[in-house]
Amino acid sequence: MMKLLSKKHWSALLLIGLGCQFTFSAPSFAEGNFARISAYEKQAEIRGTVTDESGEELIGASVSIKGTVTGTITDIDGSFSINANPGDVLVFSYIGYISKEVTLGNETTLNVELTADITQLEDVVVVAYGVQKKSDVTGAISSTKSEDFNKGVVVNPGQLLQGKVAGVNVTNTSGEPGAAQDVIIRGIGSLRSGTTPLYVVDGFVLDNTTTGLASNPLNFINPQDIESIDVLKDASAAAIYGARAANGVIVITTKRGKEGKTEMNLSVSTAWSNMANKIDVFSADEFRRQVPAIGGTLYDAGGNTDWQDALTQTGRSNNINFSMSGAASERFSYYVSAGVEDLEGILLNSELKRYSGRVNMTQKALNGRFNVDYNLTASRTENFRPDNGGIIVNMLQLNPTIPAFTNGSPTQLVDMLNPVVNNEIYSDVAINNRMLANISPSYEIIKGLTYKLNLGVDFSTTNRDVQRKPYNLLEGYELGYLNSAITRNSNQLVENILTYKFESGKIETTVLAGHSYQKTFVQQQAFNLTGFANNDVDPIYQDQTSTQEQPTTVNSYAIENELQSFFGRVNYGYDGKYLATATLRADGSSKFGENNKYGVFPSFALGWNISREGFMQESFFDNLKLRASWGQTGNQEIPSKITQLSFSESKGGNDTYPLTPGATTLDGYPYGTIFTRLANPDIQWEVSTQTNIGLDFSFFDFRLSGTVDYFNKISENILLEVVPADPIQPTATYWTNVPDMQIQNQGFEFGLEYNNDPQRPFQFNLGGNATIIDNKVVNSPFAVLTTGAASGAGQTGATINGYINGEPIGAFYMKDFIGIGENGLNAFRDVNGDGQVLENDRTVVGSALPKMLYAFHTNLKYKGFDLGINFNGASGNKIFNHTTMSLFQKGMLASSFNTTDFATQYPEEDITNANEVSTRYLEDGSFLRLNNATLAYSLRPEAIGLGDVVRNIRISLTGQNLFVITNYSGFDPEVNTGSSTGGVQTFGIDRFTYPKARTILLGLNVAF
Repeated sequence: MMKLLSKKHWSALLLIGLGCQFTFSAPSFAEGNFARISAYEKQAEIRGTVTDESGEELIGASVSIKGTVTGTITDIDGSFSINANPGDVLVFSYIGYISKEVTLGNETTLNVELTADITQLEDVVVVAYGVQKKSDVTGAISSTKSEDFNKGVVVNPGQLLQGKVAGVNVTNTSGEPGAAQDVIIRGIGSLRSGTTPLYVVDGFVLDNTTTGLASNPLNFINPQDIESIDVLKDASAAAIYGARAANGVIVITTKRGKEGKTEMNLSVSTAWSNMANKIDVFSADEFRRQVPAIGGTLYDAGGNTDWQDALTQTGRSNNINFSMSGAASERFSYYVSAGVEDLEGILLNSELKRYSGRVNMTQKALNGRFNVDYNLTASRTENFRPDNGGIIVNMLQLNPTIPAFTNGSPTQLVDMLNPVVNNEIYSDVAINNRMLANISPSYEIIKGLTYKLNLGVDFSTTNRDVQRKPYNLLEGYELGYLNSAITRNSNQLVENILTYKFESGKIETTVLAGHSYQKTFVQQQAFNLTGFANNDVDPIYQDQTSTQEQPTTVNSYAIENELQSFFGRVNYGYDGKYLATATLRADGSSKFGENNKYGVFPSFALGWNISREGFMQESFFDNLKLRASWGQTGNQEIPSKITQLSFSESKGGNDTYPLTPGATTLDGYPYGTIFTRLANPDIQWEVSTQTNIGLDFSFFDFRLSGTVDYFNKISENILLEVVPADPIQPTATYWTNVPDMQIQNQGFEFGLEYNNDPQRPFQFNLGGNATIIDNKVVNSPFAVLTTGAASGAGQTGATINGYINGEPIGAFYMKDFIGIGENGLNAFRDVNGDGQVLENDRTVVGSALPKMLYAFHTNLKYKGFDLGINFNGASGNKIFNHTTMSLFQKGMLASSFNTTDFATQYPEEDITNANEVSTRYLEDGSFLRLNNATLAYSLRPEAIGLGDVVRNIRISLTGQNLFVITNYSGFDPEVNTGSSTGGVQTFGIDRFTYPKARTILLGLNVAF
């Protein structure tokens, strides 16, 4: 019997059985219920046991009186006790089994046997434009359900997935609430297009265009509304999304009402966050000793200030969510939710507020042939940001003997602004209002043939105001400024899809054909104003008149893109054993020129359910399936209009001519017309070709299951903006596909999960995943294509890492530091042996990309208690500590700026030594993190007299980022805040990063 249940349903069984979720049944106020209350004295106690067909007791089976809120669940022996009247109908239900109704007579003992529901025993995963039984899937798809998500203070869906899926690397760029993320699926395959995958929310394809703030594009989604997240990793799974699927596809499915289950859920939590790891700069006493020791000039202001403490706070976060869901019948279901979230960051003036609402409805008519799905989500996100970079520099570099306050007011510093004052006069506020709605009516024309229309819109408006009040006590700060930007985004989608399903004997076939049209539009207007009155009124609320000395500037742009697509897919299965999938998509994009407007992306996959063969019936495998796929996906995420000719006006150099009589200076000459971009109608799509071979297996009555995948992904037609080889050209750069250049990613993915016997009082599961990946740039015509460059005085533009032929993306390319020379200056290795150290002695010294990603977890459950622990880690990568290079120099310490002991590790080093890019600042980026741990207790409502109103009460304590094991000396090894070069994304650079927090969260979930 147990062999029939899939891992998903055993997990759901455990959650129900131990009451780990709070579920409330909405009260029914039918007249019969009042009569029942008045006749309460007639009730009798009914006792019994619920078992399966083999006689095994079912723990946590639901027993309820139909039409009322009265119910209970079976204990560890499968036993139950409930008070009921003769004539009442008892409903017995259990995940994976057919519900049973029993009308009571005069009996007081009742034993019930439930039968397995074979239709529920197959896991279902979301694929492009539909769902499939997991046993029928031929591509590489990983599915994560809501009960398996990461817990704690979670702002966006990416955090739910971190460490949960093999082959997916989720990295927050900083510790700021709502910070952007790098989400990398099976390696980096593009230069210009970043790593962001394609996101699909309830069938609507999102656009990754900026909304006016460098934050996560998914912040508008309330994570508590999400039912599941499916990651389409290989080309077979993703190719039907064609031109936008080269970075993989993440499909987000939100919650819906379920038949026979009317619920109201309330979730409340409060969290406290502190800086997880402080950088060990000198204390005031150490500072007083170190500065004279190196021959510096000590400025001692007599104070004792830890600036990391002075400029940070204990961030408090509050979250409240309420949802209602259910189904009046099989013809109508609903899910409605509202949420408010207020997250304080650990830096002062750092906060994120989100107000969200969602309505999901499904209505059926015409005997189920006509179906309408409707999804609406609306959100308002308010993002308050401090001057992040400036605060980080100040908290690490400021003299610790300077008091933050003098006589109750911020201390006046010499030739610089006290960061406490900066927090008072500086603000950065961005408010985003966003609405995403789609409606999908479908009609079954004839048996098996269904037409579906998908209409959707995504509207977003962001107002961002960055301002600084005038400050007369420091030169350069007297005027104040205001930079305001209004960004409007719209995304409109129309899809027509025909699906035909038919069976003939042992053959099952599904044919899908569709057309899609999507138009995106983004517009921004930016206003820059300076010169405001110092009257304690924010510049945003003041009048300002543009003058010649303080002119107001206005910058604006608008971009419209269109994508038209035709796509099809055929799924074929024979006898549940032999499977085949073929897809084809043709995309036409306005981003490309007339000669290559359309791209075609095919894929093909095969599957073999070996365990269903006759010769495997006596084997120890419960499931064994072999998968193989090949396919192509594209990448259109390039700047718009680059295929089109562009002009501008200029009076500079030789761009004009003295046509006006009497003109003697350039000011009197007319404007000349010059090229700013040449037309190139031949630019082609970037194409990613991927091969995948996978094996799925299960043993021991499905208790031990796992997957192994090998993938090989090759990206070609790489798009890049390059400098012409011929210096005599009308433009300084031009766009082209780099001939023969490839980016290769190949590796292995492993996933393993074990669940013990769910009928035992103590239950546990163990699981984990690992990814080994090899990334390489091949046939590059460039010696080095810089992606990460240094910033700062005397450093700007110096290469840190880049694309180098035969090396991984993000390869660090720099001089090899070997110590301090006799002259007190840096000494570097003479790589080519020519007796001098020059730029040609730079060499590849590591990569920013991890060679291995891994994660593991465990869940322990006993009676009402449960404990979940999740670890994740990475190894084989390096981090360039730009913060150390910029701040922790011996010369800075000698000038009475604070540093760490990094500045004093070489006594012989001269205080004039330069901070040159080299391996001196390159560190090991490997780490192991306890990502989150949750201890919870599920309280039976009847134990506290609330059994007639409440079904479940769950109290939880969650810790996030509890510890990190690493050799990295910065705030955190999981970071990337380097600046891009020429629009090419950089990796593995830590420059003045917003620190990560350690968070403790107390939560209460009640369902009634």
